[in-house]
This record gives sequence, C-alpha cells and structure tokens, in this order.
Amino acid sequence: MASDDTERVIVIESVRQRLRHLILVDQVLDLIHSIGNDQKELIRNKARNESNTAAVDLLINTVIKTPHHDGWFMEFVDALKNGGCQHAADYVEAKFPDPTEEADNDACVLFIQLMSPSLLDRLKTSDVCAHCFSEGIISKEDKENIEAEEKNSGNRKGARALLTRIVRGRPGWFSTFLKVLRDTECWPVYYELTGETQDNGKEDEPAGSDVTAEEGPAGAQAPDNLECLDSSVTEETGDEATVLCEPLLCFTDGTDMAAAGGPKRADIVLRDYQMDAARPALEGKNIIVCLPTGSGKTRVAVYITREHLDSRRREGRSGKVVVLVNKVPLVEQHFSTEFRPFLKHAYKVERVSGDSPLKISFTEIVKKNDVIICTAQILENFLDNKDDEGVQLSDLTLIVIDECHHTKKGEVYNHIMMRYLKQKHKNVQLKKEQKKTVPIPQILGLTASPGVGGATKMDKAEEHILQICANLDAYKIMTKDNGQHKKDPYKQIASVEARQEDPFGDVIKKIMNAIHIHASLSPTCDLGSQNYEQWVVQKERKAVKDEDHKVRVCVEHLRKYNEGLQLSNTIRMWDAFGFLNKYQEEEMKKKVAPEEDEPIQITDTERFLFNLFKENKKELQTLAGQPQFENKSLSELRRIILHEFTSRDSARGIIFTRTRCSAMALSQWIQENSKFSDVGVKASYVIGGGDQSNVKPMTAAEQKDVLNKFRNGEVNLLIATTVAEEGLDIPQCNFVIRYGLVTNEIAMIQAEGRARAEDSSYTLVEVKGSAVAEKESINEYRKDMMSKAIAKIKSLSQDDYDKRIMTLQFQAIMEERVRKTKKKQKDRKSSSPSEVKFTCRGCSSHVCNGDDIQIIENMHRVNVSPHFGKLFIRKENTSLQERLLDYETNVFIACKICGQRWGSMMLFHGLEFPCLHVKNFVVAYNGKKISNCTRWNELAIQFPALDYVHHASQVVTRVEGG
Repeated sequence: MASDDTERVIVIESVRQRLRHLILVDQVLDLIHSIGNDQKELIRNKARNESNTAAVDLLINTVIKTPHHDGWFMEFVDALKNGGCQHAADYVEAKFPDPTEEADNDACVLFIQLMSPSLLDRLKTSDVCAHCFSEGIISKEDKENIEAEEKNSGNRKGARALLTRIVRGRPGWFSTFLKVLRDTECWPVYYELTGETQDNGKEDEPAGSDVTAEEGPAGAQAPDNLECLDSSVTEETGDEATVLCEPLLCFTDGTDMAAAGGPKRADIVLRDYQMDAARPALEGKNIIVCLPTGSGKTRVAVYITREHLDSRRREGRSGKVVVLVNKVPLVEQHFSTEFRPFLKHAYKVERVSGDSPLKISFTEIVKKNDVIICTAQILENFLDNKDDEGVQLSDLTLIVIDECHHTKKGEVYNHIMMRYLKQKHKNVQLKKEQKKTVPIPQILGLTASPGVGGATKMDKAEEHILQICANLDAYKIMTKDNGQHKKDPYKQIASVEARQEDPFGDVIKKIMNAIHIHASLSPTCDLGSQNYEQWVVQKERKAVKDEDHKVRVCVEHLRKYNEGLQLSNTIRMWDAFGFLNKYQEEEMKKKVAPEEDEPIQITDTERFLFNLFKENKKELQTLAGQPQFENKSLSELRRIILHEFTSRDSARGIIFTRTRCSAMALSQWIQENSKFSDVGVKASYVIGGGDQSNVKPMTAAEQKDVLNKFRNGEVNLLIATTVAEEGLDIPQCNFVIRYGLVTNEIAMIQAEGRARAEDSSYTLVEVKGSAVAEKESINEYRKDMMSKAIAKIKSLSQDDYDKRIMTLQFQAIMEERVRKTKKKQKDRKSSSPSEVKFTCRGCSSHVCNGDDIQIIENMHRVNVSPHFGKLFIRKENTSLQERLLDYETNVFIACKICGQRWGSMMLFHGLEFPCLHVKNFVVAYNGKKISNCTRWNELAIQFPALDYVHHASQVVTRVEGG
C-alpha cells in the first residue's frame, strides 16, 4: 500500500507543472473532505491574494503530505473529475495523452490566449456557454460560474470565464468549440479562429465538416512578438495592475495597453537633472548614476534601456538588456512597477530570480526576451557555464547594475565585471593585432551612495569611489547639485538615560553566570554587548572543533540569553521573555523523536540548561509584567510617534530597528496600545527574506503585500529591519526613526532618503553611553567626505580620470590572476570527495563521506546513500509551509541521536532527496577539522552531478518489487 502511495506521489509531482494550469481550486477544494477547514481557508486565501496557480501548489502539497489516509488518492481524483477538471484527473491517474496530441493541445491553448483580446466582445457568452455544456466541454459547475460571472459583471467577464474553463478540457475541445460557434452562429469569433472570411466560410463549408485541432491554431506559429506572450496579463483596477491568471491560461479583455498596465512611450518624461544624468549613457558611454533615494534612478535606467533598444532597432541590430539586482524582492519590483509597464508595448520583458523556476531555463529566457531582470547570481552561474547552456557577455548589449556600490572585491557584481574588464583589455590587444574583437555590453550603474569604504581621510575616500568607477568601467559618475530638488530632513538625536534598575536583566545575567561556572568559561566583556556575542561565537567554533559538546551547547544558550538581554533594552521585557521561552521550547522539541523512533539522547549539560531556565522562568515571567522596569528607550519612542502623528495632518513614517524579532515585537506593541490607534497609527512590519535568522523570514509576496498597504494608506507606520534601507520601492515618508540602530554612511544616507516628503524629520533614538550617537556623527563626517570626494573626482580632467581608472583596472586584473593561481594550486591539493568526512555538529557522530553526496543544479548537495535514511528523523518545518518552491518540502531532517538539524527533504522531478546544509556539520579533510564552514562553496570539493535516471530506476524497481 505504501509503495502504491509512493508511486502516486511521484506521478503527481512529475505532472505538477501541468496541474498548476489545469486545476481550478475553487471548484475542487470543497470536494476534498479530508482537508480541514483551516487549511482550506489558507488555500482560498492563496488563490485570492496571489493566484490560482499558487493555490494549486498549496493544494497539491496538502494532498500528498504524509501520512496518507486510506482512499486519499481516489478522493483527489474524484474531486478533480466532479469539479470539472477531468483533464487534470487524467494526468494524476497517469493517463497521459499521446505526445503529438499533447503538443497540439498546447498549441490550441496558446492560440486562444493570443486571440482572446479580439474574441471577448464578440462572443455570445450565454448561448455559447449552454452549447459547450451540452457538448460536454465544460461541466455543470463551470456553466453556473460562467453564467454568474456574466450576470454580475457583464458579457466580457463572462466570456473570459468561459475561455478560461474551455482550455482546461481534454484534448479535442478546440474542434468541438468551433462546432459550437457554428451551431450558435457566432460567426465573427468562428472566422477569427479559423482564418476564414464571410465569403469563403459559411456558404462554401461542407455540411457537417469539422476543423481539426491542427488546423485551428496554425496561426499561433506566426507572431512571436505579441504582447499576449508576456508572462502575465493584467487588468487595471485602480492604480495597481493585478495578475488575472498564469500562462498558458491567460486572457485579457483587450483594453488599451497603456490603461492595462503601463504608460505609452511619450509618458517617460525625465526631469532636467535626470536627463543630465542620463545623457552620456544615451551616447553609449558607461556611467554611474548617483542620485539620492527617491530621485528616480530606476526611471532613468528604464529610459536609457528603451533608448538603447530603440536606437539598435533603428540600425537593424538586436539589443539585449540584463538588469541585475542584489535582492530577490527587487526582481519583481523592477519588473512590475518600472521596466515592464514602460517597455512591454514594444519589447519582451521577463524576470528570473532564485525563487523562480525559470532560472533552470535561463539561457532560453535570455534568447527569447529583450529585457531580463534577474538576481546577479543567476547571471554569474550561467556565465560560468562553459557548454551550450551558458550565456556569454557578448550576448548582451547593456547591463544595468542596481545598487552598484556593491561592485567591490568578493561581491558577485564584481565577479561579473571582472569578466568584462578582462575582455575589454583583450579587445585592446586584438585591435592592435588587427584581429576581430569580442563585443562587450554597455554598463549602467545605479546607486544612492557609493560610500567611502571605511575611509578616515579624503584621499582614501577618493580612492574607494574611483575603484568602484574602475570596477564598473565608468566614463563618469553622474550626480546632481547638492540641494537641487531635495531638501534634507530635519535631524535630531533623542538620548535617554540607562535604566537605574533592571531586575529582569539581572535574572538573565544570573542564569548566564551559572552557565559560565558549569562550562568553566570566563568572559572578558560585558554581558549583553556585541563584544560578548563575538566572544561566544569564537568559543562555539573552538568547541565544535575540539568536540567539546558541553561547552558547545552552553555557548549556544549563552548567545540566546545575550540576545534576550539586548532585546530587553529595545523592546518590552515581555517580548524578550517570549523570545527566550520560545527558544527553550524549540530546543526541547528537538529532543522529542517521532513515536516509532528511539528516544533522542539528552546529555547532562542539556538537562542542566533546561532545568536552569525552568527554575528561573516564573521569576522572569513576573518581572516581565512590571512596567516600572521597562527600558526608557521604549517610552521615548512612544513620545516621538505620538508627536509625529498629532503634529502632522497626514503622518507616514518608518522605524528602523536591528533585528527581525524587535521589528515584529515593536509592531505588536504599537497595535496593542490604544494610545496609538487613538491618533490614527496603523502599524505593520517588513523584514528580510533570508534564512540566516531563527525568526521566520518574509516571502517576497508578503513583503510586497505590506508595502502595497503602506502605499495605499492601510498602513502608515512601517517597522523595518535594514531590508527597507536599500532598493525597495517605499513611498515617501515624512518621518524616519532609527531606533538604536547605526551601521554605515551608506545605510544612513539611504534611511535619510526615505524621509523625502516636505517638512520631514529624521530621529535617532539612543541610550546615553551606548556610542550610537558617536557612530552617527562619524557617518555624518563620512557622508560629507564622500560628497567632497565625488566633487574632486568630477573636477579631474578626462585624461587624468581615465589614467587613474586604467591603473586601478590593471591592478584589479593582476590581483584576480594571483587569486585564481592560488585557487588552482589549492584545488590541486584539495581532497577528492572520498577523503572528506562529515560529522554531526551536535554529537560528533559520523554522518557520511563525500562519496555519498551528489549535486543538483550545481547548487543543492544531497545524500544519495540508501543507508542514510537510518541516521535521521523527519520533522515538520512550519516556516516553509507557506513558501514552497518546486523543490522544497515542509520537512527538515535531524540527527537521530541528538536532534541537531542537518537539512531538509527536497523534491526533484518527483523524487525525494535529503538535502544537507553544511553549516550543521563539522567537515574534516584527512582528519583536519573545519568548524566554521557555513557555505558549500567554501569547500574545494567537486561533487558529481546527481544521476537522476539511476535513482529513478531504483525507485521504480522498489515500487514494482514491493
């Protein structure tokens, strides 16, 4: 029975991409009675807030989730059949159509998609719907939904609903649909789809003849440049364009393209300072556009992109533009709000990121589109590819680099530009030898601030900025006059006294000192400080390397208590207590094994640590509820917020804080305090999407939802981590508060730039003696030094500037050669996979050798040993449930002995593999241990690619033999 279930899951996973477009969640969900009401609501919300496709993914994940109940598979199949998704049911039951028939059907779907704008007004929805039901190409529920849509929203919406449902039918629906059009005398649509005219159509047509599916969509082969082929089609609803559905099942009502999602060509109007900044790029030169946050850098880039493509088209040459960003959310933002709306009328625009399945076919995406917005790492990966699947710099004609101040040593932007610089200087030599040069793209860098790179003197600041210019091969750095079009916000520092009494913090310190004694540790810095945190990290690495599990476990707990201390000085004591309590609960859960497995061992030290918290928990809980001991910073923050909202007609602001936990806690504190709601405060938080924190990250969709609410006024106070400082499109604010958070001058400039409305304020809240204000003063000094350094660089003659840039480029190329030579030497000495061993970071038990590991998509390291499954247990990963990608599951794997997390289970083309995260292991080369390896690319080991066919055949053999 289990083997049958395994085979069924493999089939479902293998056709998931098809099911995404064939299942209508609203018609199927209520027919699956085994899914609970709460989960059904989650799926419905997914459909409402994101898309039917996203909801289908969540539905499939829910259906195939183990353990399976009896009859789960037939319940799913019956729901599909009874919900009008018979074609989807065929795929689930492995009743696959003939490949030729499947290809013809796809062509028919695409053909209807392409033709839909001209069909919707002319389709007799009511008559055609009734006949389609009679002919069996739509279900009764389909018919009722279409009729309701027509009644409530008119013929056009009803026609769209009809087309959306017809194309989900079994192959053969197209010829039946043509017959329905003839029977209902819907001749305009019939002629449009068959290519016939009134003269040669109805009169000459033999009685009873059918047009085959192959004949119908022949026209779908023709126009490659139709806008309908965009990856999403939109309909205007107010100011925001919302996605209706996904390809291949995507229809638009044919409204004017400018109204449907973007302005016409003439609508890109640059201000004078923007045009001044863009001018050298319009002449084909490489530049850096350095404009303050909110000054329209991206709009300048869109304008330059369009002019670049237009000019090449006029000359009879093709253009290819890649827009590089350093954060996944920026991909969707630039695509949806800037590049696609302005360029889609004339050019194909697509986006790809690490969260996108399109990254697998990136080379094809580059070939088929004119403008590609992607994360820099995606391009770097494919530039590395030496075979036909790769991308060459010579394929591109313009590269736009967003937040280009990251183009420095060690950054992915710089890796890409180093290829460019090498080819540029090779071309100089080729030209001297009168040989053909290799085309290289134009470069456009965008930044609000290049920074000074930690410089304390003017010449070093100048050198730092020149190095970025050299790395980007910039002809000039383009700025605007100081003060032009921008008034700096009013800036103030709010200093508060440190707490005189802190009994809550004293209890935490008492616990920490007890742990110090237990582990024989003697810290040399203050508890609750950043220096203490660094000390703990060093001790943890040493303990792992020495296999000293007593110290390792103790310093892990000390690190959390130190964070709890820091939080209690920033947010409510109650929230800090909740943070510590949750950590203890999560650690204890790790020691609970699934019922069928042996108990996970709990060491004496772990038992001591659990009991220590348990003994002090009640006292911490009591103290956390006593407001007289709260930190003064929170009171000052309350005063500032209330002042901003009572002294302004329409307040809109951002609070920047250091950690995700504090952002979430401050948002909750504001929402729970009636004083804030009384003055109209509507707060929410936005945090990062990476997995480096224990706090559940925000998905790109969640970030976008919060920022949309901030934009339309549903939220007027945003509490954010540093994710909001750089790049994200946040509407103008009239106040910014940095809550005990100071980083560098770039972050300060970007945070100040968020307060760009008239009469804006910028406030720094600090505790006296914390050195936060001093750091801010240093940043002010560096900001001023940066402005002077840029002015000095701009005053250089072009010859002097070019000489300095050339020198820096040659230095960078030589350093790169030395680095690569050293790497090659290191690689020659590096161990083969068989010489590398992995042990559990938690208990030092042997996990596997390098021979057991294979790599998927040059990215995911999976253990393929058939015996590996005996070493780990599976646990639900709740943080993944709402953000599953094609290859993710909501299950992580952990050591069977100690409960240490090792990685997660991943699905790849229907097969399940344990994917390892190297940071959870101690790696040893021939007995030499490495305790602080956090990324796989830090290991000079070439693992073999996954042999998918071999593993799939093994699964099939086990299933058939079972």
